[in-house]
Amino acid sequence: MELIDWIVLIGTLLFIVGYGYWRTKGSKNVSDYVLGGKEAQWWTVGLSVMATQASAITFLSTPGQAFHDGMGFVQFYFGLPLAMVIICIVFIPIYHRLKVYTAYQFLEKRFDRKTRSLAAILFLIQRGLAAGITIYAPSIILSAVLGWDLKTLNIIIGILVIIYTVSGGTKAVNVTQKQQMFVIMTGMFAAFFLVLSYLPDDISFGKAMKIAGANDKLNILDFSLDTKSRYTFWSGITGGLFLALAYFGTDQSQVQRYLSGKSVRESQLGLVFNGLFKVPMQFFILLVGVMVFVFYQYNHSPLNFNPSAVEAVEQSEYAEEYHQLEIQHLALEKQKKMAQEHFSAVLDVKDYNLIMAAKRNIKDINIKERERRKEVSALIEKVDEDLETNDKDYVFIHFILNNIPTGLMGLLLAVIFSAAMSSTASELNALGTITTIDLFRRAKKEERNDKYYLNATRWFTLGWGIIAILFANFASLLDNLIQLVNIIGSIFYGNVLGIFLIAFFIKFIRGNAVFLSAIITQFIVILIYYFAIYRYGDGNEKLGYLWLNFIGCAMVILIAIIFETINRTTNAIKR
Repeated sequence: MELIDWIVLIGTLLFIVGYGYWRTKGSKNVSDYVLGGKEAQWWTVGLSVMATQASAITFLSTPGQAFHDGMGFVQFYFGLPLAMVIICIVFIPIYHRLKVYTAYQFLEKRFDRKTRSLAAILFLIQRGLAAGITIYAPSIILSAVLGWDLKTLNIIIGILVIIYTVSGGTKAVNVTQKQQMFVIMTGMFAAFFLVLSYLPDDISFGKAMKIAGANDKLNILDFSLDTKSRYTFWSGITGGLFLALAYFGTDQSQVQRYLSGKSVRESQLGLVFNGLFKVPMQFFILLVGVMVFVFYQYNHSPLNFNPSAVEAVEQSEYAEEYHQLEIQHLALEKQKKMAQEHFSAVLDVKDYNLIMAAKRNIKDINIKERERRKEVSALIEKVDEDLETNDKDYVFIHFILNNIPTGLMGLLLAVIFSAAMSSTASELNALGTITTIDLFRRAKKEERNDKYYLNATRWFTLGWGIIAILFANFASLLDNLIQLVNIIGSIFYGNVLGIFLIAFFIKFIRGNAVFLSAIITQFIVILIYYFAIYRYGDGNEKLGYLWLNFIGCAMVILIAIIFETINRTTNAIKR
């Protein structure tokens, strides 16, 4: 990196942290700290909700996901707009009417304290893990690519977030996320147009899309009923819907964003804004990944984008095998470039038979290239089973560091750091709030003054920040990062959502039935995940992880109904 890149990167980060600290220091009470004084207007709510979900994982992993698997991942978000409508109609009015600080306060009013505590603990477990991952994600990739120390990066990102989040609470998160979203989207648009400018002169955007289509990267909709497929239209509007309902409706990191709205209307408009723009935003980020794929049809790409894994192979006894595969890969790249140029030429001729023959040739070459990549992955595993062979998370950062001009590189690295900070700040803010309001305050026998709980919230936020940094330093890269975060959420979210749906709509069920049902459901969902997904590995699982959201939600409702029915029947017999 050049000096100008460092200036852009450090200047952007220091401005965001400094501005957030300056604008929001000195919260006077818990309401001001947790709900930001309920001053946020709809665009602040909407941008804050989007920024909370759009972590660094989104901008590192999503383009790599599209590079390898195409645009089908966008189906994951198909249930989101409908979820926003349901939350606006059902969740927001209830939360505002009850004047709650957290979503889980409602559960105590509806059921009992132990149900509230259980839901809060489930949130703390899954969101505490996610907070570590949102720090770890950019750190491990930047460390591998730039040669920076991983633990140092984790600490830097963690400390930057802690400074303004502990100081200003929800208002600091809301204020800084507007700047972060501006940096993020500016950087992504710059990257998109830069990729297009790097394509050969005769390859327009329209031709680039056709090339992507010929390589099966534009298969957006999959209407198959195969539950093994991770991303289909049906899993998106069912599992994706339940995941979005749980995330935006019951996850405090999101609920806290719209509870800070000036009114019910402002909160609702903020979520509608998110519902309208979230899917197009994800579509665009995937499209960036597809254009990067087209770029590498005409330019050299490594057999594996993870530089640490490649270096390990080159220094091992398998170095010669790797170099032989590299020679084969270079030969295939020449064939691929010629095949793409031929396909581009026959597109101008508009002869159907020629176009289909050119497509088949491209697909044959891509099959051979995928085989070479699999062989390299096998070599990496032989060298060290702990080395990450899944290189999806390294594709976009590799493109940035090897092709982006001076100055813009600093901006795009600032995008990664800003996204990591925005989502981590929301998570720490929510973790501190839940720990204080739902657990610590409830455990106190004597009531303390507001300043006491304000300071407690700050200390718990700091504590969770330290825990997130520690977890980031001891984490290991298990899967494509954006999938890993969603898998963790899917294990817990369906259960929590089911509890809330019972609270809203099934009035005859009481606390004991829900509490027992939630514990049993969580145990069963974890078993399903282990035996149907985890043990089979990436791509071979027997069940797409999105279905865990639906299964968890349906199961907790069904078991609670059974328990309540048995309980009422038993009581009736006794009488």
